[in-house]
Amino acid sequence: MPGNDRPHGALRKPGKKKGPTKGSGGNRRQGLEGKGPTPRAENRVGHPKARARARAEARAAQPTRAQRLERMRSRFAVPADHEIICGRNAVAEAARAAIPMTRVFMAVPADSDERLEAVVRRAALLGAPVLDTTRMGLDALTEGAAHQGVAAEIPAYEYTDAAGLLEHSRDAGRTPLLVALDQVTDPHNLGAVLRSAGAFGADGVIVTERRSAGVTAAAWKVSAGAAARVPVARETNLVRTLEALKKKGCFVVGLDGRGQESLENLTVADMPLVLVTGAEGAGLSRLVRQACDVVVSIPISRTVESLNAAVATGIALYEVDRLRRAARASQN
Repeated sequence: MPGNDRPHGALRKPGKKKGPTKGSGGNRRQGLEGKGPTPRAENRVGHPKARARARAEARAAQPTRAQRLERMRSRFAVPADHEIICGRNAVAEAARAAIPMTRVFMAVPADSDERLEAVVRRAALLGAPVLDTTRMGLDALTEGAAHQGVAAEIPAYEYTDAAGLLEHSRDAGRTPLLVALDQVTDPHNLGAVLRSAGAFGADGVIVTERRSAGVTAAAWKVSAGAAARVPVARETNLVRTLEALKKKGCFVVGLDGRGQESLENLTVADMPLVLVTGAEGAGLSRLVRQACDVVVSIPISRTVESLNAAVATGIALYEVDRLRRAARASQN
């Protein structure tokens, strides 16, 4: 028709080239373009390495045993001014010594041990609840200590002073025997010293506020309950404390491997006595050594450099007790 200028037939869209429609260059043209670099095996869905990676990530997202124990411990809500003691001997001795217990935790039957039955009776008298828990719960509560299936919550330890120890001993008609620890920082050593002090009739142990172990759960455990029977004094300055005790009639004996006299030759064992033990290796500090009336040593084999502070204290307490018994026997 006149005036009809539209082109006849199909029109190709701008920018589109007509290419082959058959063969690999046509039907599979996009397949030949490629998909980039091959992903790593652990990133391929369904690949064994990808499944292993997913399992590892799932395990990593789970809380560790330490984290689980910390969460469990927080559920017990132990006040900051309370402590946890554990172990059958320690808890039983605390019960016998009438230490006020707030709660008792058990992961074993009470009738499995006479000591536990005594603990339950004491808790009943105090109105303290006895709570059943799991061993893992006790692991969390005691921070991994050897709890033997029982623990107790008690108020923080109440320290006395050195003058009080001396006065109490004299009021009881005994010849005072005190132990002072000079910069012994390991609570296990303190616990062992308390145990020896209880075994050989010492009237108490003196520690310092700084650079010294205190009566913690670890000390309670190692003392096997002696912490409930042997009082502990805490002083600011050990040198001043020793000088004050000397003025009140005590004889101060230091234990040191370089002592000028042997322990077995101690002639003042039957006097009011203060045995001073220094830290293992370092020994007595200079000022404390100067405050001692005499410094004695324990004869040991040359193959051993020094004794552990708790071991040395135990040997010295035994020797003093032996000498005192011998002196009483000779008087009779």
